[in-house]
Amino acid sequence: MLSEVSRNLVSSGLYSRPAALALLAKQFIGFGPKLPDPEQALRHPEGLCGSCSDLNVPTMIAAYAKGLYPEANKWWAPAERMVSFPENAYVSQRVWRLLQTRTYGVTFDEDFGGVLRACAPEPALADAFAELNASGYAHSVEVWDRAGRLAGGLFGLAIGQAFFTEKLFSRERDAVNVGFVTLSCHLQHWGFALNDGKRMSGQLSQLGFSVVPRFAFNGLLSKATHEPTRMGKWTVERGLDAARWNPKVAGTGRATPGTQNPFTLSS
Repeated sequence: MLSEVSRNLVSSGLYSRPAALALLAKQFIGFGPKLPDPEQALRHPEGLCGSCSDLNVPTMIAAYAKGLYPEANKWWAPAERMVSFPENAYVSQRVWRLLQTRTYGVTFDEDFGGVLRACAPEPALADAFAELNASGYAHSVEVWDRAGRLAGGLFGLAIGQAFFTEKLFSRERDAVNVGFVTLSCHLQHWGFALNDGKRMSGQLSQLGFSVVPRFAFNGLLSKATHEPTRMGKWTVERGLDAARWNPKVAGTGRATPGTQNPFTLSS
């Protein structure tokens, strides 16, 4: 095990950073907590909290609820987090037109494996999220073209009233944005408080994510993750239409009773 940890440190260049090496060594020899304190994250490399080798379901749930996430065999908690609040979701004119014209179909949890492969996370994380999906915590959003092919999608984790977007992919322009807006519409309808996107990126900023300092994020997270959550397989609700959704007004997006949900693929 020691040689494996050493190889990880060498490959990441952390041997040249004494504080990082000391922190990881402290955890390795058992003096540190099982899950590190996100407020003790290092400045260099920014957000590093410690090493991680245990990615079982209970550990992953506890880590994410604490504001940590795994990457490259380490726990991270950046000083700033990209967070989307459902009421602040951004719908561009192009995405709105795609929703209106029913260009894509959207489903939840119909092809978790396909989304996972397309997003191509690290093998250990792929295995961990497959277990989380089987346990009812992790969920996928599939975006289908008219030929029934995956055009985009994302997967993430739900704990309490918090959703954590892990990775996204898009094979056609704005396909994943259609899926994200559909997800956000449902998250608001289901009472979710926030969607965490981890670190800043241009794609997330285009979807309405904003920067939240770590201490404020952890405060929001502490409250949200102690609420009841939606366990098990998710499905797109037939009476909820993202094309009619106004993020600023909770409760919008309801289709006329009896109409078919445009984001459920017909068999």
